[in-house]
Amino acid sequence: MNALRPLEHFRYCPRCAAALAAGVRHNPIECAACGFVYYLNPTVAVAAFAFRDDGRVLVIRRAKEPGLGKLAPPGGFIDSGETAEMAIRREFREEVRLTLEDVVFLCSQLNDYPYRGVNYPVLDLFFTAKAVGTDAEPDPDEVAGMEWVEPRAMNPSEMAFPSMAAALRVLQSGRNAGPDATPAGSG
Repeated sequence: MNALRPLEHFRYCPRCAAALAAGVRHNPIECAACGFVYYLNPTVAVAAFAFRDDGRVLVIRRAKEPGLGKLAPPGGFIDSGETAEMAIRREFREEVRLTLEDVVFLCSQLNDYPYRGVNYPVLDLFFTAKAVGTDAEPDPDEVAGMEWVEPRAMNPSEMAFPSMAAALRVLQSGRNAGPDATPAGSG
């Protein structure tokens, strides 16, 4: 995909509308005319491998692009005013109508999210959790299908994004990636 990075869209200052210098396509964007400084940081998303009592985890098949039809742990973008834990609980209620407990951080991974011609940098935060109940009900706008699977039997190449494949490998290894983990695709 030949999508633009978000910084490539800025041609004018968001505050005063002065034309930005041709070379101003780095973070932060600085306007020479008014002194405005704008930091464009990654979007943050969450996903969780939710376990039921028999050790299986819930995965969905994505109902839309990017990653249409591919496997993913339920999740989504964090809204303003939410912690990561609040966001993952909300996403599970919205996508599969399940409640989570015992939410524990697993790892973080870098991701690129292509959307409408822009390739957004994303920091994905992955968790493990316990599903309260197993009567998941998918939101058809978000979820094309879902299944409870044995995590060690899953193939990382079937995941919707490289970040999810990397998080699955961390889950399968039984270790937490920790703060010094190598980003997906760089090791």
